[in-house]
Amino acid sequence: MRPLARVAVPAMVVALLMAAACVDHFFRDEFYYLACTHHMAWGYVDQPPLSVAVLRVVRHLAGESLLALRLVAALALAGSIWLTGSVARRLGAGAFGELLAMVVMAIAPELLAIGSFYSMNVFDLLFWTAAIRVLLEAIDGGTARTWALLGLLLGIGLLNKISVLWLAAGIAAAIVLTPARRALLTPGPYLAATIAALIFLPHVLWQIANGWPTLEFIRNASSEKMQSRTPLAFMAEQVMNLHPITLPIWGAGLVGLFVHPRLRRYRGLAIIYLAVAVILIANRTSRSGYLLPAYPPLIAAGATLWESWIERRAARAAVLAALGLAGAATVPLALPILPTDAYVRYSAALGVAPSTEERKELGRLPQFFADRQGWDAFAAQVTRAWQQLTPDEQRSAAVLAGNYGEAGALERLAHLPVISGHNNYWLWGPGGRTGEILLVLTKHPERLERSFASVKNAGEIECGDCMPYENHLGIYIVRQIHAPLGQIWDRLKHYD
Repeated sequence: MRPLARVAVPAMVVALLMAAACVDHFFRDEFYYLACTHHMAWGYVDQPPLSVAVLRVVRHLAGESLLALRLVAALALAGSIWLTGSVARRLGAGAFGELLAMVVMAIAPELLAIGSFYSMNVFDLLFWTAAIRVLLEAIDGGTARTWALLGLLLGIGLLNKISVLWLAAGIAAAIVLTPARRALLTPGPYLAATIAALIFLPHVLWQIANGWPTLEFIRNASSEKMQSRTPLAFMAEQVMNLHPITLPIWGAGLVGLFVHPRLRRYRGLAIIYLAVAVILIANRTSRSGYLLPAYPPLIAAGATLWESWIERRAARAAVLAALGLAGAATVPLALPILPTDAYVRYSAALGVAPSTEERKELGRLPQFFADRQGWDAFAAQVTRAWQQLTPDEQRSAAVLAGNYGEAGALERLAHLPVISGHNNYWLWGPGGRTGEILLVLTKHPERLERSFASVKNAGEIECGDCMPYENHLGIYIVRQIHAPLGQIWDRLKHYD
């Protein structure tokens, strides 16, 4: 495949994602990432530091615009798509197999979704795919430099998201259970493990210094936040995440890596996938998207096989056309390109009901889209309540927000002083605020009367198709706290 052809599909995906960004709004998590860039550290309650560090650089170079954030995410997804084509080439695919692998990646709804906003998840996919590409070189008798590069990618990947530990476990299983175990007689695997561990060490030290907050976050999310699903339901979601039309391709890759003479040498890639799947299924509350980074090698292997099965040019063109049409039909389910009313009608016509993997009430939009709705109205209404305070009161007051999305939105859009007990906002503390006067967002004002002498309603949030738990939130001005905020701060902590 010519160089320009190799970047055609990734470039089209970048163009699509940027077009979607032009009509989109900030996603809840993007506010939090921006907030974290103002508190640089070696870790955060819910993530390691790399994606925050990258965003800090983006902020200084291009500002905090939505397009700047989304361009970085789109480029990361494009890199993953290109690397999947590279994996296919390494497995023996020709031009059609490489193109087929990239097209399958490009139409997967969940992959488009994670590439449509800034988060550590899109970088996670990139690091997994890059590590797999280097692992193939290592399996084929790579040098110490190859193993060192693998360790570097794993270490940097861990600084982005600790789920790379699942990849590392899968790689270990793949080495032990295949002829690649001969590498254990060389320094290579140990060099890779040492480099990865040393790169990850600063985050581990941060965890120790802060009482292992991520472990508490994971426990709470698993027991209180996430829905439990059966193994069958979890795997059914995989088919939808990758698009049902692509199942014959990545499914062939999974099977072919074990049985096809052309691919059997690399069956460790299938073992990695199965090892990670078992870990996630055993947890029972894992998000279905956590398995996404394990699919690129299956897609590449499947595309390699289908290339050998489809020899006629017309048949190959028909396959690509069918994939393109099927992918176009599901783009509105992955990207917020339709007006809300049009999306509701379109998804209903396809039989797709609003969904969430969390234990939360939904409105007429799935959580992924609802978390992009209503933030401007949210910030404007809280600002109006804030303006009821005198200038002297504003100098000592703060908004007590219920979660990092609300807190980050108020900081970014309303430029208000905000505190919260949610995740890293709790670690950042009350910021010297005594609690003598606060704006509190809640649906339970009766709870405020236990802690404050004065509770006054100052408005109500109306945010349309936002998440229901944030719609109709009351805004209360509270005064004269019964105990200093610093003394009761521990009671406000919620990691989830």
